[in-house]
Amino acid sequence: MNPDWQDKIGNVAQLGGIETSILDNGAGRGTRIAWINTGTGLRYKVVIDRGMDIMEAFFNQHSLAWLSHVGSTAPQPMSDQGIDWLRTFGGGLITTCGLSNAGSPSGTHGLHGKISNIPAEIETIVQPDPLMGKMDFSLTGIMKESTVFGPCLELRRTISGTLGQATIKIKDEVSNRGNRPVPLMLLYHINFGWPLVDEGAEILWEGNWQPRFGPEKAQIFKKGNDFKTCPAPLEDHLGTGEEVAFIDPTADENGRCMCGINNANLGLTAKVFFQKNQLPHLTNWQHWGKNEYVTGLEPGTNPPIGQAAAQAQNQLIFLKPNETRVFELEIVIN
Repeated sequence: MNPDWQDKIGNVAQLGGIETSILDNGAGRGTRIAWINTGTGLRYKVVIDRGMDIMEAFFNQHSLAWLSHVGSTAPQPMSDQGIDWLRTFGGGLITTCGLSNAGSPSGTHGLHGKISNIPAEIETIVQPDPLMGKMDFSLTGIMKESTVFGPCLELRRTISGTLGQATIKIKDEVSNRGNRPVPLMLLYHINFGWPLVDEGAEILWEGNWQPRFGPEKAQIFKKGNDFKTCPAPLEDHLGTGEEVAFIDPTADENGRCMCGINNANLGLTAKVFFQKNQLPHLTNWQHWGKNEYVTGLEPGTNPPIGQAAAQAQNQLIFLKPNETRVFELEIVIN
């Protein structure tokens, strides 16, 4: 960060930090949020009452995230059957899917699970204090996905960063607080939108891949096709048109994987880093409908196939009582 601020500010809010508030209008009325300003041009909105997911995100004047027509809504914990989840899916930079199901409805588990409709109990807010040499900030909250006589999963999420760095760090600790082993599925639905995502922008990922429904049904994800360059809006993506690839992401020598978007016209890149041993799968969702123009990059414990399919493929994680698993994401903008 430019050191010229020294001896010239009395209030850290001139540089950045965390500001909490409550939405007072529309479908999101009464919903707690936190705006986080990194002091670099990167600022984003954490929806505390929606699993501490991230809705709007900007770098300078440019929006990074896709927002659906739904927008910000209050949590609806009972939207957990079939595809009810879509009624409250506002898009946003990150929507968390899980903790018991990610992907297709599976038995009693609805599309993408319950966690994004569970409010957080805020544990700590740590503000930066540059006058004391403390540039780091963090927001930590706890969400519980539980029922009497059934699973009790707890997500402890910390969103953190450093003044002067255009970076979002997420550390999730998922614990089984119950007395029996329970399934765990977790997927980070990262939704990039215009103007970062625009015609000609490059989609970044490496690894072996396959189209979700097989090569015979693929229109975009087929060999020889340039599916890593964002197209203009597509007529055949109106309504429910979309295409999805399941990816085995390539990791570097430290086990770290990367995906993201590079928009050369804007001189802007968003990169997402994650550990392969924590999140071994990556999904690329492409939906190029008019006014619904988005690509999703989704690291996860599994592809979004639902709990039953993951178990049938012997890929379903079971957490023992009192066991905790840690998952970490880092989003870097430059």
